[in-house]
Amino acid sequence: MRRPSDRGAVVLAAAIDVVLVVVFALIGRRSHAEALDLAGLWGTAWPFLVGAAVGWLVIRAWRAPLAVWPTGVVIWIASVLVGMLLRAASGQGTAVAFIVVATLTLALLLLGWRAIALLVLRLRRRSASAAASGAAPVETPAS
Repeated sequence: MRRPSDRGAVVLAAAIDVVLVVVFALIGRRSHAEALDLAGLWGTAWPFLVGAAVGWLVIRAWRAPLAVWPTGVVIWIASVLVGMLLRAASGQGTAVAFIVVATLTLALLLLGWRAIALLVLRLRRRSASAAASGAAPVETPAS
């Protein structure tokens, strides 16, 4: 059985994926001066949301929701592949330029947040480990 914190991480990861796919749809609609109403947003987002859900099920993302590989990669690829197939089946556009932009943008969003989350967790663990051992925490230079 999962610990409550694990369940929370799964729910949070799923919610972040949903929000980022919707952000992708919002960006696309705005860049093409399309209406930002709920119906239009849903029409753009639903194929990619279904794709992300398929990816979650295929990889069983709840086992390692923050992993970039393989979890994030499978969710990203499923989002694009299933999303494009559903767009084509529903009469929406699948121009090559759109496929390229969607692939790159969804990679940045769905893989990027996981990479950042893992980096933050790693830095927190390192800091906590240093504090527990009595060593001074490693400081990073300010940018």
